Parts: sequence; C-alpha cells; structure tokens
Amino acid sequence: MSARTFKPAAFPCTFPLCKRRFKTPTGLTNHKNTAHLPQPIPAATVYQPPPPENEDEPFQPPSPQSDARHTPPPRIPPPDRQGTQIQYHPIIDGTPCDREGFDLPPGAPAPPWDERAADDFSPFENRAQFELGEFLYRDEEMAGARVDRLTQILAAYYPEQDPPFADRNDLYSTIDAIQQGDIPWESFTVTYTGPLPETGNIPAWMTEKYEVWFRSPLGIFERQLANPDFKDELDWAPKRIFRDGKRQFVDLFSGNWAWEQADKLAEDEDNHGALFVPGVFGSDKTTVSVGTGNTEFYPFYGGVGNATNALRRAHREGISLMAFLAIPKTTRDHSGSAAFRKFRRQLFHTALHRILTCLKPYMTKARITRCADRHFRRVIYGLGPYIADYPEQALLACIVQNWCPRCLGPSHDLDQAGSMARSHGLTDDLLDAFTLKELWDDFGIVGDLVPFTTGFPRADIHELLTMDLLHQIIKGTFKDHVVEWVEAYIRAHHEKAEADRILADIDRRIAVTTPFPGLRHFHTGRGYKQWTGNDSKGLMKVYLPAIAGHVPSDVVKAVAAVIEFCYLVRRSVIDEDTLVAVDTAVSDFHKYREVFRDAVRPEGFSLPRQHSIVHYCPLMRLFGAPNGLCSSITESKHIKAVKKPYRRSNHNQPLGQMLVTNQRLDKLAAARVDFTERGMLSAPLLPNPEPPAPTPTPAPNADDENNDNGGVDGPTHMGEVKLAKKYVRRVPRDVDALGLYMGQPRLCELIRRFLYDQLHPNANISGARVSLDRCPVFSERVFLYSSARATFYAPSDISGVGGMRFERIRATKSWYRGPARYDCVFLEHDTEAPGFRGLHAARVFMFFRFKYQGVDYPCALIHWFSARGDAPDPDTGMWIVTPDTVRGGDAPSLEVVHVDCLLRGAHLIGVAGRDYIPIHDFAFSDSLDAFKAFYVNKYADHHAHEIAF
Repeated sequence: MSARTFKPAAFPCTFPLCKRRFKTPTGLTNHKNTAHLPQPIPAATVYQPPPPENEDEPFQPPSPQSDARHTPPPRIPPPDRQGTQIQYHPIIDGTPCDREGFDLPPGAPAPPWDERAADDFSPFENRAQFELGEFLYRDEEMAGARVDRLTQILAAYYPEQDPPFADRNDLYSTIDAIQQGDIPWESFTVTYTGPLPETGNIPAWMTEKYEVWFRSPLGIFERQLANPDFKDELDWAPKRIFRDGKRQFVDLFSGNWAWEQADKLAEDEDNHGALFVPGVFGSDKTTVSVGTGNTEFYPFYGGVGNATNALRRAHREGISLMAFLAIPKTTRDHSGSAAFRKFRRQLFHTALHRILTCLKPYMTKARITRCADRHFRRVIYGLGPYIADYPEQALLACIVQNWCPRCLGPSHDLDQAGSMARSHGLTDDLLDAFTLKELWDDFGIVGDLVPFTTGFPRADIHELLTMDLLHQIIKGTFKDHVVEWVEAYIRAHHEKAEADRILADIDRRIAVTTPFPGLRHFHTGRGYKQWTGNDSKGLMKVYLPAIAGHVPSDVVKAVAAVIEFCYLVRRSVIDEDTLVAVDTAVSDFHKYREVFRDAVRPEGFSLPRQHSIVHYCPLMRLFGAPNGLCSSITESKHIKAVKKPYRRSNHNQPLGQMLVTNQRLDKLAAARVDFTERGMLSAPLLPNPEPPAPTPTPAPNADDENNDNGGVDGPTHMGEVKLAKKYVRRVPRDVDALGLYMGQPRLCELIRRFLYDQLHPNANISGARVSLDRCPVFSERVFLYSSARATFYAPSDISGVGGMRFERIRATKSWYRGPARYDCVFLEHDTEAPGFRGLHAARVFMFFRFKYQGVDYPCALIHWFSARGDAPDPDTGMWIVTPDTVRGGDAPSLEVVHVDCLLRGAHLIGVAGRDYIPIHDFAFSDSLDAFKAFYVNKYADHHAHEIAF
C-alpha cells in the first residue's frame, strides 16, 4: 500500500486571519493550513503616507510621527501579520464633519439618526402589518384581486377586528406613504430640432416627442451613502493596497483612477478632507417580450463608486435603477437614414447629460451629506466608470462600429502597436484639422456627435469605459470566436463525415463529464440554439479536455490561453504577479491564434471584442478588479428592475406601472433597512416561551443537503470540512457488514491502520505499512454519511458576506435514485510547494463517523491518485493524475483519513486523447471508473484555479 506524507502542524493550530482554534482529538495530525488559499484583505487600516514616486519601490510603513489628521475611522483592526498595508489618500480622505461642514476632532462620536420612538413603524401601525405588506407585495408579488380576496377572508374569520389592510388600495397607499427611500420619478421630453425635408412627407420621428423618465441621481447616491446596511462596504478615501511590498488592485477605490481624481481635487484647499464619490453607471437595452409585441426598454443604472465590488455584485441596491431612456423608432424606409441614426445617437447622449446635470454643481463644490456610519461628510461627486457592452461602448464613445473606443488602432489592424489613446482633447484637435468624412474613415470618429460627458468636470468618456468580462471575453472572444473557429478548423481539415464524427465526439466528451457543484451539465454537448452567459461560462470549464486529441497542439493552446486569461482577470484580488500572468496569457493567445489564420481567418483577427484584452492590464490598474465593473451586473439587475415589474403590469402601456412598482419596492427595502438599524426587527415576530424539545439525533440543526454550493454569510475564516448533519439510516452499523454493504470489504482493516496513526503519531513506521497485528482491534459502531460540506474563503466565486462559500462533496451509492456518485477531493501535503505540487488528489468512497476510546472520529475512505510527470500537460495547462493501485495493479490504493485532512472538492475529467467515447452504455457516472487518466480541472471554479495552479 502506498503511503502519503503530510506536513504535520502543532496543536492547537491557530489560523492567523480568523483567530480561531482548530479543535482536534489528541494525536490527530491536522493537514489544513492557509498556504494554498487566497487571503482576505482587511477592509481598512490607519493612514499611510504617499508612496515613493517610483511605484516599483517597496512600500514603507509610516513612522510613528506621521500626521494622521485625516485618519478615516477604521472598521477592523490594522493589517494582519502577513504583510498587508493599506495607504489612504492623505488629503481627500472623507474626514467626518458636523452639519455645518466643520471637521470633527478624531474619535468624535457620530450623531444619532433621529429621535423617533423605537416602536414607530409608521406609516404601518405595527411590525406585523409591515411584515404582511412586505410579504404580499415584495415576496409573493400577489395580484390585486387576490389581495382583496385575502383581506375579505381575514375580515370574515376575525369579525370582531379589522384586517391589517382593507383591500389592495389600502395596501398600496400605505406603501406609498413610506418616507424612507422616497425618490420620486420625474420626466422630460426631447424632440428633433434639425432641418425638415423641403419636399415630401415629414417622417413621424421628426415630430414625435420622446419622453425620458428618471429619478434624481443625487437623491439615489445620497440614499446609498446613508444606507446603514452599507456601513462596512464603503470606502471613505482612495486607497493603495500593498502585500509584502507588492501592489494589489481590488475595487474601484484601490485603483489609480480614484487616486488621480483625488489629487486633482486636492489642488483646491477648500476640498481638503472631503469625500470623493464617483458614480458608477451602466445601461443596456433589454427585451421583455418577443414576437408581435417586441417590447423593449432601455434602463439606466447608477451607484456610488466608493462601494466594494462585492456590494455592487450583490442584490443589495449597490446599483440602482435611475432612468428609462427613450427608444426612437421609425418605419423601415427611414430607419437607415443618416439623419435618423444621428438623432437616435444624440438623443441618447442628451438624455444622459440631462439626467446627470443635478450632480454638476457638487463636482467642484462639496455638499454636506449623511453617510452610512451616521457621520456627516463633505461630498464631492464625479462621473466614474461606465459599464456597457461593445455596441453601447461605440455609442458612448461616438465612434464607428469595428473601431476601438479606447485607442486609435485602425479598424483593419486594431492590435497595431503604439496606437494613441482616445480623449476629448484629441477629438477636438482632430475636428479642427479634418473633415467629418475624414474623421469617419481615418479615425473612426463620428464627429457630429457630442458625448454626454462634455462639460462635466474631470470626465472623459474614453477613459471611463470599463472592462466587460461577460460580452468581451466569455461570450465574445471565447464562445463567438474561439469555439466557432475550432469547429471551422475541424471542418476545414477533415471530410464532412469525419468532421461530423469528431464534433459529435467532442459533444459526447462534454456530456459525460463528471458532475461537480456549480458545474452546468450539458446533456447533449453544445447543441443549444440560444446561449446564455451561464451556458458560456459552463462550457469554458469543460471545453479544453473535450477538444484535446482531436485538434493540433496550437489550437488547444490558443483556447487554453483565452480561458486562462478569463480566470485570471476574474479574480477578486489582482496583484502584480497576476498582471504579469495576464500579459503572458495575452501574448500566448496572439501567438497561437495564428493557427486559425489560413483556414479560418484569412482576413485576420481585427475584432473589437478580442482586441479589448490588450487594454485589461492598464484598466485593472485604473479601476481595480473587473468583476465589480462587468455588464453581468446590469444584466442581473434587469430581472428585478425591468422583467419582473413588466410581468406584474397589465402590459397595456406598462412603463408607468413599472415605475410605480420599482418605487414601492425601493420604499419597502429602505423601510426594512431603517427598521433593522433601529433594532426593531431583531426579535422573533412571535415570542415562543416553550421551545420545542430537542430531537434525539446526531443532526440537531440539519441543513438542506440538496444544495450543492452557494455563498455563506458570516465571519471570514480559512475553511473547514464537516460531515452532513444527518447520517444515513437503515444501513448496517457493524463495521464488517457496512463494508460489505458499501463494497469495501477492507473497511475494518483500514480503520485499524488509521487508528494506529492516531494513537502513535510519532511512530517510525506508518499505519499503512505496519503489521495489522500491531493495529488496535476495532468493533465499534460506524455511522455512514452521504456527503460532507466544505466551507472556504472564495471571494472570486459566488460567496456570502465575508467572501465565504460552501460546496458539498458527495459519496453515495445512489444519487437522486440513480447511479452512485463518489466525488474527488484535494488534500494538502506541502505548504511550501506552489499550486498542485503541494496537493494530492483523491476520490472519496465513504464518509463515516465512529467513536473510539471516547474520541469522535469523522473520517473519509479515499482512493489515492498520483500525478503523471513533474509538470502540467503542456497543451491544456492542467495536471494529469492516474489512480493508484496495489497488489500487482488489481486493487485500488485505499486509505482512511480524518475529514480535517480534506481541503475541498476537486474535479477530474477523463483524458480521452484520440479515442472516441462509446455512443451507447456510457454515462457521466461511468467516467471516474472508465478512464485510466484524468485532467485535474483547474477551471472548475475560480477558487480551484487560484489554489491549485
């Protein structure tokens, strides 16, 4: 039997970030540590002085004599012992002030919110009425007729008292009376004022009035700044984060752009100590019905830029609906006219300029504003990054399609080296020197349009356009370009019948991929008629192993470079090493995509979405990690702000009804935040003086084991693995009988060898090699579990407050009444080795628990895998492992380990090479048993990519 080595840890083991002690039985070796896990970053620390002019020089902490006049109130203790330092801007630092704008002394308490009574639920009579109103309108989205019926039933059931609401109108009027979050909708109209045709009929679009509905951006920003639910998610000053002397880029306020804006504001002494609040904006046209109606809406969103990326991604109003823009339409004979296209574009810019005008006075002069920590601050606003996909970016930048909105690279060769950056100033100079036609043809500039940022201080739309992972990389470069090129390459180099066979086998390989938490299962491969963003993300996780062996090495490497790029830039923390790796991925992609030139892309690779990858490194230095400025944020916002309100309307002139729905939902959300902050919702709705009797079971607080993965709210810690809350019933408890039931006749022997290691931690020979006669006799009852839950810090994936995420590892004879499922896991053995070199892979065949000599042992029976070679596969970049065997190669190498040895789940995909997957009698449940070698899938999720590679 092969033995595995682990690096032992002294006990009790203290994790430096969570300061918790890991409780383990005496003699148990804890193999969990933090070396391979992404490290959380402190939310705040004390002020540090400006860095040296050369940012490559190591960062030096401040001396004790440093001036700390503008020290922001810290939210958590200073940097941890692992070397993270946060330096705040020394002048534009959000110093708290009083209501008159005078700076408060350091440590001064914040004034209370108001003097309302602790039980004031107005306009609701009490908490129960508020909870019912919120339940009916927000949670159940109950139709008005059903509300009327419910109130009548309540009135009949309790005739001696009035129901909480008399009818639907009473419910709606009560919600409308909520003062919290009351930002009314306003509107303005825009009409065409250009020359009319001298002859013929005047097109209807020239005389029509276009109405734009909006809410004050100033009011929305002030509501967000004052939201007490955000008090731990806002930065009061631009910051620079250093870890071990290297710069890190996290959210918008950690990038260079916010710091540079603060430097400009600091030139005016009146701004010293102010809080800089840039707006983050986004817009995206969406369709709520297709066919005859083809109903479209054009929502415009905005949020404060000093919020963290996690807040902006979460469904917590970090981005709010600001407006519905007008969508001019005309008949087919006028839709292609130059006049109509120009009007449609300028209408867009005119509407945005009008909506944001209320911010302009406070972009140079401070406005005293209440903030989430209850302090007042002198706020100076600015126009910040704009989230948009490529067609919208072209519209925003006033450029011709197929040109880059950020640089002057020619449309036929966008990747041309040394292309100048676009700017308002450069455009003005070109307007003076060239005609409109020359600007269009030679520079891709639509010279007769005026960008909405014109006239706003410190605003240039070319600088503010952000990265767009969803449309530029995931849907654009990967799905629409590279995947399509691979298919075209196969068809160009094979006869039709053979090409069809290869493509069918690629689909089969995708279909038989082993299941994994959060992994989309493609039952028929890539045969989708309409792809969503989640479909493209799911395909990216399993595509490389599917094509390896069917296409040349350079094709695989080109695909691998794109996927590697996407996973690198998707991280929540971008450091200098990541930027180097991103540059390498871009260089590799440009090198290996040449394999497609002759047969697939003879016209070259000048594609705007694909070209955008060369701008990612500079943009990440400017704006921080891209995952907080991606169009997936506005895409998800459509559901709440547009699609659900539309479904609640009667579809007859629905916009007005949608405005009311959004306003009522915002008021209910603001009321809940206010009531929660005042402690009015902390107690149970109904007191329960007699708690239920405890259930005599090992799982007193069972969670839903059907959930494979998701976010976990709670304090940040480095992770743990726990068995499921409930053990499996109606199975043998005797160890020998249980072993036979699970098809593991050596279970008792392996438990005895495990106990030898636990009872003799300093023995010269391991339990795997010692004579069985020297191992403890075991006859205790064993309880079987079907899964374990791994919790770990993974902020780059879907996670809860604090960045924690869970996934379920399964080991069961039947999954959903189907075949068995035995998942794979990572185990750590060398904290000093990088990536997978410090990890082991194994497959779990059983989770179980037993007691021996009064000590509880939660365990797993695993089958070891060994790496093939000393490096990852050169084509896919993935490590390849093979299952270990003993006894001449006819039996698997099994071992019992404590669950604390498990790090988290691992995803293995079979190496098919040039072989074809059988068409019949082969399912995804057979993969881990049928293949002889496996790729360790580093793209299973972003956390796996960070720790294992």
